[in-house]
Amino acid sequence: MTRRKTAISAAAALALAAFALSACSGGSTGSGDTGGGGASSTLVLGAIVAPTTFDASGSEWGNRSVYYQAVYDTLLLATPKGTIEPWLATKWAYNADNTVLTLTIRDDVTFSDKSKLSADVVKKNLERFKTGKSPDAGYFSNIKTVAAPDATTVVITLAAPDPALLNYLTRDPGLIQSANAFNSPDLATKPVGSGPYLLDTGKTVTGTSYVFTKNPDYWNKDVQHYKEIKVNVLADATAALNAIKAGEANSVKLASNDNLDQVQAAGWKVNSNELDFQGLLLLDRAGKTNKALGDVRVRQAINYAFDRKALLKALQTDHGTVTEQVFPPTSKAYDKSLDSRYPYDPAKAKSLLAAAGYSKGLTLAMPSSTVLGATTYTLLTQQLADVGITAKNTDAGNNFIADLLAPKYPASFMALEQNPDWQLIQFMIAPTAVFNPFHFDDPKVDAYIKQIQLGDAATQAKVAGELNKYIVEQAWFAPWYRVQGSVVTDPKTTVEMVPTNAFPAIYDFKPAA
Repeated sequence: MTRRKTAISAAAALALAAFALSACSGGSTGSGDTGGGGASSTLVLGAIVAPTTFDASGSEWGNRSVYYQAVYDTLLLATPKGTIEPWLATKWAYNADNTVLTLTIRDDVTFSDKSKLSADVVKKNLERFKTGKSPDAGYFSNIKTVAAPDATTVVITLAAPDPALLNYLTRDPGLIQSANAFNSPDLATKPVGSGPYLLDTGKTVTGTSYVFTKNPDYWNKDVQHYKEIKVNVLADATAALNAIKAGEANSVKLASNDNLDQVQAAGWKVNSNELDFQGLLLLDRAGKTNKALGDVRVRQAINYAFDRKALLKALQTDHGTVTEQVFPPTSKAYDKSLDSRYPYDPAKAKSLLAAAGYSKGLTLAMPSSTVLGATTYTLLTQQLADVGITAKNTDAGNNFIADLLAPKYPASFMALEQNPDWQLIQFMIAPTAVFNPFHFDDPKVDAYIKQIQLGDAATQAKVAGELNKYIVEQAWFAPWYRVQGSVVTDPKTTVEMVPTNAFPAIYDFKPAA
């Protein structure tokens, strides 16, 4: 239940992110001027959303990661190269069956309250996150125990192998704060961490602007590129564009790609990744509420019905990549040939529908949301109608996610993050996955999942590819494209994107040479 509740919260945050945008103040002009100690003076960032709390046990990642990376450290580090590197943990090792993970913890780290990092502090943080209020707390549902047998050793025992655990420790579940601060009444607004920066509460305006100053006692000065970092919450695309044109920021995370031409005309660089896919989730694969979807030929017909290239151009101005699979190119499961499995072919779609007994068409009920764009539903409805499928779209308002996962609808248009393999499987494919709300159970898929969970790296890669090919052939989904996520930088600033997160790591923003 915990894992399911967690993923529902995360999904809701993703789909309804536009509702979470906070007000924006004018902000100060970013500076690339060099200060003392090898760090430039000020970096001004534009973010889409504000943090809901600075308590690490209630933290989130994605577009909120910048706030937490400023004041806390994670146990491990996700790099722009897609690798996982040591951070607060200097090394790690699994036992033979991958159910016990042993971490070695640094012995030279001090929190901002002058207390010391230790294995016991890490243990308490991991336990607290598991039972905390973070929407990602369920990531730790597989942890049985955490032990600290000595000052620098942490031992995590799992109920079953979890191939995603190391990745989790690079994100919010791996954030470590001072144990002395756990019971502080001010922890939500006054973080006590070991991170490269300290929150300046005097200059910070909650919900609008957050100011961080360089931590003089930080253990890794090589990643402190600025004396001060200011993060302004930009209310909408217009506010972001105005800040860019006025020189009131050094880097901005864009909520959409609508204004990229104007951004580039202002002399800014576009740094991008493709983290999310958009398309149809064909959820009722057993045909419980919509008999037609229980027939693979109908699901395949839906895939043939979409002109993905035209949709990408119309809805994303070609800022993305057409795809027909939910696994991303960074995955071992990804197979480029699968992206041409369902070319746009209305005649083929009609033929498949007729063979399945639906020559006169069928109706498909789906929820809609203004967050995902009115034009999206217009084009979706039109292209399905062209092959004889009537899309019955119902505006679910703020209940979009709740209704989808109840489940009240057999299918839905959706934007979802393409997570690393095991996370993606647990998020969208497994019988208990949140975005498998009908709990559709395919014995062949179950066997693949078991092999991935228990196998070595080579087995995991091979079987993940077989799983991906199978669900594409079975048309579990009808993806349209991967969407380009854009973080733009002025000529004074450079950044490297992380392939597994919407916002770059704070350490990867640097003054231009």
